[in-house]
Amino acid sequence: MQSALDRLRGRDRAIQRVSPVYETEPVDFKEQRAFLNLVVEAQTELFPMMLLSRVQKIELQLGRRRAGPPKGPRTIDIDILLYGGARVHSARLEIPHPRMHERRFVLAPMVELSPDLRHPELRRTMRDLLAGLAGQKIRKVDFRLLLPTS
Repeated sequence: MQSALDRLRGRDRAIQRVSPVYETEPVDFKEQRAFLNLVVEAQTELFPMMLLSRVQKIELQLGRRRAGPPKGPRTIDIDILLYGGARVHSARLEIPHPRMHERRFVLAPMVELSPDLRHPELRRTMRDLLAGLAGQKIRKVDFRLLLPTS
């Protein structure tokens, strides 16, 4: 995760804040180890599709392979959850992320950074979306990653 965070910072990307890390049970494909999740707030000059290409390149550099069962084990998975108030609906990219409002492992770290941020389509705050969810086990891990420096 630290290596991914370090690689996310670049000439055209600046990391502003990083949430605490959360350990969560798998969703859908249950026969695998727990996941570690966090949310990063960043600024970028890249358009959404260019940003997607950059994060997919980082995933490959860190050993991500898209073979295996959907939702199965993977070394790293970087999702673009939001892009300001923009909406993108294409075959390769959906912004806001289409399932972020259903996932505690997204909303809990998001609430740590921006509890009153409103979902651009649902118009509800991250805090309200999280309060409406139950189920998935999630726990805050007692370490933080370091913000990359220039």
